[in-house]
Order: sequence, then C-alpha cells, then structure tokens
Amino acid sequence: MSSADLTATELLSKFRDGTLSPVEVIEDVLARVEELEPRICATYALDPAGARAAARESERRWRDGSAGVLDGVPATVKENIATRGTPVPQGTAATELVPAAEDAPAAARLREAGAVIFSKTTMPEYGMLSSGVSTFHPLTRNPWDLSKTAGGSSAGAAAAAAAGYGPLHLGTDIGGSIRLPAGWCGVVGIKPTHGRVAVGNPYPGRAIGPLTRTAADAALALSVMSGYDARDHTSLRAVDEAYTEEVTVQGLRVALLLDAGLGLPVDPEVTAAVSSAAAVLEKGGATVEPIAPIITREMLDGLDRFWRVRSAADIAALPEDRRAKVLPEIRAWVATASELSGFDVFHGYSQMGAMALAVSTVFQSYDVILSPVTPITAFPAELAYPTDDPSKPFEHIAFTVPYNMSQHPATTVNVGWSASGLPIGAQLAVPHHQDLTALGLAAYLDSQQAERRDWPTG
Repeated sequence: MSSADLTATELLSKFRDGTLSPVEVIEDVLARVEELEPRICATYALDPAGARAAARESERRWRDGSAGVLDGVPATVKENIATRGTPVPQGTAATELVPAAEDAPAAARLREAGAVIFSKTTMPEYGMLSSGVSTFHPLTRNPWDLSKTAGGSSAGAAAAAAAGYGPLHLGTDIGGSIRLPAGWCGVVGIKPTHGRVAVGNPYPGRAIGPLTRTAADAALALSVMSGYDARDHTSLRAVDEAYTEEVTVQGLRVALLLDAGLGLPVDPEVTAAVSSAAAVLEKGGATVEPIAPIITREMLDGLDRFWRVRSAADIAALPEDRRAKVLPEIRAWVATASELSGFDVFHGYSQMGAMALAVSTVFQSYDVILSPVTPITAFPAELAYPTDDPSKPFEHIAFTVPYNMSQHPATTVNVGWSASGLPIGAQLAVPHHQDLTALGLAAYLDSQQAERRDWPTG
C-alpha cells in the first residue's frame, strides 16, 4: 500500500515511531496526483516545491520533538478557503485573480498544527452547483466512474479524498456542498455545528468541514480547526470533547427520513441502502421510526429566490466584460431575479428560519435523523445540475439544506453501492454540538458494512 492511502491517524503513529517520514509521504502523494490528476482534475494551485519544503521542516520537528498535532500530514484546502499568496477565483473566470493576503482561519489552524498543505482543490461556478462545472477549473470527475460528477461544490476535495491524494481535505457547505460530494464519492464529510469552525467570511448556513476516508480522521481535523477567531463573529469557543468510536447505540432514538417530500424522487437503490443502515442501528438496540418530510416546497423555493437575488446582485456588480464570463447556467438562473418583489425576497429569507424551526422540532423527539444524503447516485459529470435545468437547480438538496439553516451538525458515511458500482451515502444529523457523536455513529455504520471495496484508481 502506498503511504498516500494511509489515514492521518496511521501516518501520525508512523511518524511518531520513526517508521515513516513526512518527506516519504509527500512524495507518494505527489506521485499519486501526477498519476491520476490528468483524469480526475481535482487540484488547483498545486505546489510540489512548497510541499516538499514543508515536509522537510516537519521531518525536522519530529526529530527534535516539537511536532504539532497534524505534523507532516498532507492536506488540501478548497479554493474558496483563502491561503496566503494564492488567488481565490471561486470557480469562475469572472473573478480577478488577486493573491490572498493571509490564510483563512481554518487553513491557518491546519498549518499551525503542522499539516502539509500541498494544493488547493477545485469548485464549480461561485460554489452554486452540486457538480464540478466551472469556467475557471477543468471539469472535476468522480474517481469511481470518470463519466460521473464528483459532486459539488467541494468537488475537488471529495475526488481527492476518494483518489488517495493524502488523508485530509477541507470543503465548505451552504446547502450540502460537503455532504453531497462526500456521498457521491464514498467518503466521510461533516458539516459541523455552525460556528464550530471559523469561516472568516460568515454567511447564514455557511460552514467549513473536512472530507476524509474515515470518521476518525474527520474528527481529528475538526478538533484542530475548532475554536473562536476574531475574523468571524459567528465562531464559537473550542469544545473540550474527545472523539470515540465506542458510541452507545442501545436506546438511541432514530428518526428515519426516506422521503424528503419534494425534489427528485429517491432512487430505490438509495432507499434500500439507507434502510439497511437503519436496520444496523436497530439491531444494535436503537429505536428507529419513520418520520414525515421535514421541509416544504415553500421553504425550498423561498430559499431559491433569496439565493437567486443575492447571486444576481453579486454578478450585476461585475464589469460587463467579466459578467459575460459567468457560466451560462448561472446567468440563466439569476436572470429572473428582477421579476421578484421585495416581499418575495424577504419571504425567501424568512424560510431559513422556517427550516430551522422544522428541524429543531424533530430533535425534540429524536437523537438522530438518518436519511439519504441525496436522492440519486452521481449524475453525468458534464451537467451543471442533475435536472439539467437552471430553473430547477435545488431539487437534489432537500435532505441536506435543512441542517445548514438550522445550524445542526450532519455527516455522511458510505452505506452501499449501486448496481453500476457507484457509492451511496447516508446522512446522520444530530443536535447542536454533538458533531463527534455523529462521526462516532458514522464509524459504527462503517464497521458494520457487509461489503468493502478497494478505493478507486481513477
């Protein structure tokens, strides 16, 4: 096995006992990237020279006993999370490429802990697509099937995690942008409790979290990134909480949500896989009860209207020559924004609160909400939306977006495979600040998997 496929916890153990060096590991990771990147296209601003220098410094720290919590562990950061000296294009050719002045809080925490940030990762146009379609980046593809999307907007992060570009990958999520690609690429992705990880440019629903191959690695990354940062007024103090995979399933009250009540119909293979995960929890002693849909059409459509006007305002502020570079599907989506009244926009904004109340009501009776991550498996890579219709861009996010608005943590774990060999993810949402509980449950479900498959080789 290449060291590129080792988990962060495995790497740290080997660094600690001297059986492996950060210098050896980054060479294996860079070799993996060189081999697969022409087909997967997950990276942006790849920096082999900087990575090798950082790995040598890490090797020195391990020798002199000053290694940090993540020292020598390779990591990538989604391109909209600023890293000093690198432009932040936001997935679009319409952005002026100005080098970032400093690391965003999450990237800074990784670097301070000794992680070797060797590359940024790709994202779609303005992060508003659940695919890898971008006017700036090459098209990111799913390592399990190159004809399929890796998802989005953390497209490159999910593809890199599945392909073994090292163990730790940071993504962002405002409606499912960590969890959707994680589910479609068969990896663990967590949208933390809002404020647990400082974003730097806060916005309702926006969160930063890790995408990894294991729940333990996600918990490790989350522990490093957590905590208050003055650049984000919504950020919270770090929680003194230890991760454990010894979760108590006995007596757990699980709400099983198999029908979102709106959007794309759930594929029978997805229903079967998530139902099997529910049966595993029930066998472990949990009480599993089906529940009715949490959100309504009015809520999702209202949010669409609000986001549409917000994006229209951003695009309208661009000079005409740059505005023309925006992806046609995004321009088509925002074209109707001027038809909406102020009352429409305010009502749309209010639906964030309506979603939050709907989710909080469920948690009055249940400890966990188990659902599909998305109603379908990965769709064709070239499509901006699974509907291929800019007027219906959010028909696949009804299972994920409620927890952005309610600020609850939610994580993904692979629970099965389609007949064509595509990963199927389940989502575990839990009460506020129980992020590590969600990851522990993800590890439990993973440990009970009846079928294991080798990671893809692109």
